[in-house]
Amino acid sequence: MSNRAVLEVIALDAEDAVAAQAGGADRLEVVTDMSADGLTPSPKTVAEIRSAVDIPLRVMLRVTDGFAVGDIDVLVERAHEMRAEGAEEFVLGFLDRDGHVDLVAVERLVAELNGCRWTFHRAIDRAVDRDALRKHLAELPGLDTYLTAGSADGVDKGIETLLDEAARAASGQPGYEPQILVGGGLRLDHLPRLLAAGIDGFHIGGTARPGGWSGPVDAAAVREWRTVLDS
Repeated sequence: MSNRAVLEVIALDAEDAVAAQAGGADRLEVVTDMSADGLTPSPKTVAEIRSAVDIPLRVMLRVTDGFAVGDIDVLVERAHEMRAEGAEEFVLGFLDRDGHVDLVAVERLVAELNGCRWTFHRAIDRAVDRDALRKHLAELPGLDTYLTAGSADGVDKGIETLLDEAARAASGQPGYEPQILVGGGLRLDHLPRLLAAGIDGFHIGGTARPGGWSGPVDAAAVREWRTVLDS
């Protein structure tokens, strides 16, 4: 089994996807509208990316800014559209108005995914009780990853939480089996402490784009992360 750390890169289109793969990305998170922190892309975009690269991609299921579910029927329809385009992995996560996991919404959507693997995204960083959220979701099929910075304010503020959760995972605590995928203000200088703690998943977006979100993913920027992770 490979000990290679997972490097996931946000892709908005096929050009991003090709550059990310060329730079050494292991997986893509496919979204649109980063002004809203990433919403569900079009089926056409997903199809174009699937045709352009051969690394796995996870498609965002989110139709409104924030972490409320919005219209669950629209989300279910989007999930069906993505499945029809061959999407097999997804990203989702919803909270209720009190900051607890919206289990009804998550269970409804996961049921439509029919066993596909999925990531619970950074809604966990806004939850009032991270541990309770993990335990509520522990038995849901397909959940294999949490995308998290450890804090709503990013990795700088959340690194101690990430290290604590890595220790809980290593000790086999229930609810901590899914991979920790660190993203949200992640920098190269964070990597030594995270890797030393056994964390082996990393997610980048803006840092893969030297020109900002208005520009494409840069293969050289991704390659820098790949080189550090592999060194």
